[in-house]
Amino acid sequence: MESVRQPRDLDRLSRAELDRLAAEIREFLIENVSRTGGHLGPNLGVVELTIALHRVFDSPRDALIWDVGHQAYVHKLLTGRQDFEKLRCAGGVSGYPSRAESEHDIVENSHASTALSYADGVAKAFRLRGLTDRRVVGVIGDGALTGGMAWEALNNIAGGDLPVVIVVNDNERSYAPTIGGLSNHLGTLRTTQGYERFLDWGKNTLARTPYVGGAIYETLHGMKKGLKDIVAPQGMFEDLGLKYIGPIDGHDVDAVESALRRAKAFGGPVIVHVHTRKGEGYEPARADEVHQLHQVNPQTNPETGLPFQVKGTSWTDVFAEEMLKIGNDRPDVVGITAAMLIPVGLHKFAQQYPDRIYDVGIAEQHAVTSAAGLAFGGLHPVVAVYATFLNRAFDQVLMDCALHKAGVTFVLDRAGITGPDGASHHGVWDLSILQVVPGIRVAVPRDAAQVRALVREATDIDDAPTVVRFSKGSVGPEIEAVDRVDGVDILRRAAKPVNEGDLLIIATGPLAGAALAAAEELAAEGVEATVVDPRWVKPVNPALVDLARAHRAVVTVEDNGRVGGVGAAISQALQDAGVLRPTKVLGVPPEFQAHDERPAILARLGLDGPGIAAAGRVLHAQREI
Repeated sequence: MESVRQPRDLDRLSRAELDRLAAEIREFLIENVSRTGGHLGPNLGVVELTIALHRVFDSPRDALIWDVGHQAYVHKLLTGRQDFEKLRCAGGVSGYPSRAESEHDIVENSHASTALSYADGVAKAFRLRGLTDRRVVGVIGDGALTGGMAWEALNNIAGGDLPVVIVVNDNERSYAPTIGGLSNHLGTLRTTQGYERFLDWGKNTLARTPYVGGAIYETLHGMKKGLKDIVAPQGMFEDLGLKYIGPIDGHDVDAVESALRRAKAFGGPVIVHVHTRKGEGYEPARADEVHQLHQVNPQTNPETGLPFQVKGTSWTDVFAEEMLKIGNDRPDVVGITAAMLIPVGLHKFAQQYPDRIYDVGIAEQHAVTSAAGLAFGGLHPVVAVYATFLNRAFDQVLMDCALHKAGVTFVLDRAGITGPDGASHHGVWDLSILQVVPGIRVAVPRDAAQVRALVREATDIDDAPTVVRFSKGSVGPEIEAVDRVDGVDILRRAAKPVNEGDLLIIATGPLAGAALAAAEELAAEGVEATVVDPRWVKPVNPALVDLARAHRAVVTVEDNGRVGGVGAAISQALQDAGVLRPTKVLGVPPEFQAHDERPAILARLGLDGPGIAAAGRVLHAQREI
């Protein structure tokens, strides 16, 4: 592996050396990703495929586009990035394609079902610029093909004659086993002897008997259309106008290379259907029947694929338990997920109520509108997705749910700063996006008790969509309220009498602990602060306006974008009520945040105790209170 520093180094390797390279890459990935955490199973499955791609195509002259980028670790290794010591850590290699890292990374896509649209655009640009000797390759998994955008792209690619090679990396999984009609169709292709292979058999085997064999082969060839539909039902792709090659054993470098060279020479849109095995070469991954170790935590035992230390209860675990209890109490409650049943915590509900769970594949738009239909039919759907993925279904939330006052509850996992997965996976947009949706109600729990309470409250609302969002990782200690005022939890009262409080800190969800730490720091300096948790952040609770009126300055804190978020809405509410107090809105600036540990990013953004205290200190100095 050390001899391969750029793709053309692969050209001089023999087949035996290629096999050795594949083995070394797997050993490298298991050792390094087990230590840093990251996507292990998907990358173990594409080793031979990636080697073949880089031997046949000339990256970056030919554009290789990965969908999604979590299967691009091998691509990174073959393009000169073999220092995985700080994979997904600050200053280290990103867990997804990164244009800042290498010219071989064309796009930084880490949301599924986008690569084919990128490929269509790049191929059109090449043609218009006269670059007719360059090829575009989109590598997309069967799971990503469940997304509607991929089919929009296929429709456009098939309608032209651009030299786009579509490699379908079919490992029968996304996060979990792929579901739906497409999966069934690909399964048929995988398990049915290919038409071309059948003709080869007729030609090479039957033809050994000169007259009979040859006649049979000619007959088979004449029956091409009917036989093709029976023996290899790839007609779905060919009816779109796409040349189909496959299925190919994705772990046979020679076979994959041969198929890719045929596709490259064709000169038009081609689908190369490659069958791979997620987690190939690593028994713990192959033994994981559901995920094949799709992603492993840092400090995982490479011998077993299990973490050395079991971390505390996660936010997702708390939701999973409460959702099961709600299902026991409410037969009208159903669950919907977009190919992430376990990651979002709906697996326990699904085990108990298999008829009340719907996995729609990577199709967030469909999930939301289907949920609206379930609500119209008298049920209460709970749509659980990562916060960053709700962005993809904004129109459906707005027009299909909110406009119709549909009683749908959205549970947003991985909300706020998520850490090592980087810019595309920070869930820092939802509280801003949802502010513009009329009638929607949004809750942000600060601890496990509030997750349970707010999910219950949300599912009790049937005349509007509701949202509950929480963080990634382990849930912290519970924070008891000292009082509750019209639904707002008072976590700490200023020591001064009423109407003489110096500062009101409005803390959103899990940042309540940091706000309390800031209040203690300020108290040591003689600045008294009241700390409150709104629990429900949209609409703005009028009690917050009254509390602000009783203080001389206000700081809002949220794990979301500052632009148009909770703090901006509170500031507007204070202005509308004529409560003109110096207000500091703390949150994430309108910049993409690079991968790093969550605490480090929060500290850098001033969203930890010292950062919040510093903001309060500035307001105190300005007001001289």
